[in-house]
Amino acid sequence: MPWFNNHRARKVTSLETAAGVCVAALGMGITPIARVTSHDPHDATRILDCGAQGVMVPHVQNAAEARSIVEACLYAPKGHRSAFGSGPQLGYAAIPQADVCKVLNEETLLMAMIETLEAVDNADAIAAVDGIDVLHIGASDLSTEMGIPGQYTHERMRAGFESVARAAKDHGKAMGVGGVRQDFEFQSWLLRLGVRYLTGGSDVGYILSAGRADVKQLRELKL
Repeated sequence: MPWFNNHRARKVTSLETAAGVCVAALGMGITPIARVTSHDPHDATRILDCGAQGVMVPHVQNAAEARSIVEACLYAPKGHRSAFGSGPQLGYAAIPQADVCKVLNEETLLMAMIETLEAVDNADAIAAVDGIDVLHIGASDLSTEMGIPGQYTHERMRAGFESVARAAKDHGKAMGVGGVRQDFEFQSWLLRLGVRYLTGGSDVGYILSAGRADVKQLRELKL
């Protein structure tokens, strides 16, 4: 029981922190998108209620799982998300419920993460699901599943990128890729392929990169 209480407290704290980031981003004209931790509907809907304008859902394997995401995150008639009044995304304005549901259905971004070979094989069916906006390849996970971790330019990975790109294009959906960093030539290839959501780095990565650069310069100083 103590572990459950501590775990619950950590989840609440994390949600409050994420909510603060979302509200701050909205105030600066930045679109806040949250990567949730599971397919549990509460993970996605709670952060959407707190101000996120989109969610990335990990390890979406097939069309049935994609439809479950849509049903959880969108309001009727597209889904079955529990209705709430005007939230951070709408500036807490007094808006009729019908308009709240309509606007948020139109402006909530739903991203299905493609991270296994099964998901790549089912990319066309996932892309065909009404309500899914982006097919996002988690390159680190996918390459690891293929037994070639981190080898993003490997021919098998390229084939996976191309397959998902075709599925996205055929169904008028966007494509994203995460994990590929600091290889500008390959990132250029991805952009030409059709990628429009590219994770180029992270806050921790940028901090460490700057720190390494400073350390390198210090060690090269001539005394």
